[in-house]
Amino acid sequence: MSTKTKVALSEETKPSRRKFFIGAGAAVGAVAVVSQTPVGKAVIQEISGAKAVKDVGPTMTAHMRKYYETTLI
Repeated sequence: MSTKTKVALSEETKPSRRKFFIGAGAAVGAVAVVSQTPVGKAVIQEISGAKAVKDVGPTMTAHMRKYYETTLI
């Protein structure tokens, strides 16, 4: 194996910011798509129900509860 070939191989396997952001973008896109499926919506409903029970307390006002419900994805 020549030196040029070794350098080319190391450049291909070297992590880069571009590959990281492409991968992160793909992951976010996949989560967005899955959240719109029936299974994803069921998970969101379950999380919302658990959060609503957990957030009930003397310091949580109706205005605050509405705000947090609108921030859920």
